[in-house]
Amino acid sequence: MTYTQPLLNFLDDRSNIPHMESLTQPVNRVRRRGRPPKNRQSTAETRDLLLRAGLEVLTKKGFATAGIDGILRQAGVPKGSFYHYFKNKEDFGLALIDYYGRFFAHKIDQHLLAPELSPLDRIRGFIDDAAEGMARYEFRRGCLIGNLGQEMAALPESFRSKLQETFEDWQARFADCLEEAKRHGELSASADSAQLASFFWIGWEGAVLRAKLEQTTTPLTVFAQYYFAGLPAE
Repeated sequence: MTYTQPLLNFLDDRSNIPHMESLTQPVNRVRRRGRPPKNRQSTAETRDLLLRAGLEVLTKKGFATAGIDGILRQAGVPKGSFYHYFKNKEDFGLALIDYYGRFFAHKIDQHLLAPELSPLDRIRGFIDDAAEGMARYEFRRGCLIGNLGQEMAALPESFRSKLQETFEDWQARFADCLEEAKRHGELSASADSAQLASFFWIGWEGAVLRAKLEQTTTPLTVFAQYYFAGLPAE
């Protein structure tokens, strides 16, 4: 399957990290009427297209106010196809969380597994790229998981555990990086990596929200400064 650059930009903008090298070719939108195709590859492509269109629509509207019809128009897919892949809007939303969570986890790994940098510099690189991405797109976009978390009062209760699981996965990746920082002598051997990773994501999501509100990277810079200053050293 191939992708348009606007959709590519959208996915990378939502993570505020540079583009994935594996998604670089243009795509033709699927425009079919009636039942979804029987071919397995085409079926997978149609489902993927619906998820990508859903993410694109959510850059403009919250999940609670986004309509299925708008997503179908964006994807160029008939309503019958939507209900072939998803039971309802709630089921679609849960799939979106999984879809974005895996995508962003890959983005995190691009930074935190970079062997040429020290572990803490990998985290600094993640923060720097995020700040640059938010400024480049005028602070209009942020983290889908964080955005949904802010909407939670109006969302199906089933979203709560999915969102928590996604944050926990991202935190685990950061905890692994912090454990490596301990082995490199950048962090005290007695440091609680899991707690420090949890603290990062709690503070980071707040900093992203504040950056969007103030339209400046200053909240990200302030958070990063005090996060690293507070890490227990040897």
